[in-house]
Amino acid sequence: MAKKVLIGMSGGVDSTVSTLLLKEQGYTVEGVYMKLHSKPGYHEIHQARAQKAADFAGVKLHILDLQEQFNEKVFTPFIETYKEGKTPNPCALCNRNIKFGAMVAYADSIGADYVATGHYIRHDGQYLLQAQDDTKDQSYFLFYIDPALVPRLLFPLGERHKSDIKAFAASIEGLESFASQSESSEICFVETTYMDVLKPYVPVDQEGDVLDLEGNVVGTHKGYMHYTIGKRKGFTVRGAHDPHFVVEIRPETNQIVVGPREALECNRVELERVNMFDTRKEFTCEVKLRYRTTAVKCHVRIENDRATVELDEPVLGVASGQAGVFYDGERLLGGGWIV
Repeated sequence: MAKKVLIGMSGGVDSTVSTLLLKEQGYTVEGVYMKLHSKPGYHEIHQARAQKAADFAGVKLHILDLQEQFNEKVFTPFIETYKEGKTPNPCALCNRNIKFGAMVAYADSIGADYVATGHYIRHDGQYLLQAQDDTKDQSYFLFYIDPALVPRLLFPLGERHKSDIKAFAASIEGLESFASQSESSEICFVETTYMDVLKPYVPVDQEGDVLDLEGNVVGTHKGYMHYTIGKRKGFTVRGAHDPHFVVEIRPETNQIVVGPREALECNRVELERVNMFDTRKEFTCEVKLRYRTTAVKCHVRIENDRATVELDEPVLGVASGQAGVFYDGERLLGGGWIV
């Protein structure tokens, strides 16, 4: 009897092609469209696309309303992280709690052996592995999922390139529109800017002081939530001739501290809520401290759920709230949240 797979279907080209590939591979496939947020008009469009894809593939589509869980586990922490003067990473929280949390629980309820998504990532049964298409690799955002789930996961696109996926969809009569539709935004509930998302919940536009490294007031800014570590625009520094960068955010006083580029250099990083696919407590590897950055060599020491990361070379603009993710070549070893 064919193994049963539940695949997350968003109405996009990646999950649609993934569904077809799983069917080609002989699995019994069912899809699920997850309602995660309440952005007006969003689900009407995307659920219809997901249903069209499911009908084309000949699979049953379940509709799962997870708006309450998403609000509790992803959206509210997103707001709170900004209030704390940190830079959130909601996709990693969503992957752990929703896509590889609530969706897995639903897969169990319908007797599915495997769970699949259209993520560009691979695994070897224990470790997550970077995708073949390094321009689309999403391993960074999956560092926080439960390691025990890995053997049950299927990622049909992990060995493929995005350009091939679009070409494949374009070549199939009835799916041409999926190949040409615009890409979804990095964060599904952000349509324009983070600030537009925050404004209904918190007062983001509150003018405050800009301080130099000695604590002197040297200018003004438009509200601390507008800034992340390393930002160099959107504030004033009186008499400045050289670029200034945000090096510290002080939410309790609505102040930001700025300094020269070298003040952003960081040689040591502390991580909390560490999640590991590897059992070692001390090792050397490479670490990525933001999604679109180059991994740097480091030495890691883990104690309980915290890690100390000594970097071989300084990194600029390390921001609290982002993730530090460990790699050994293409293998994702684990990671944690930057303190």
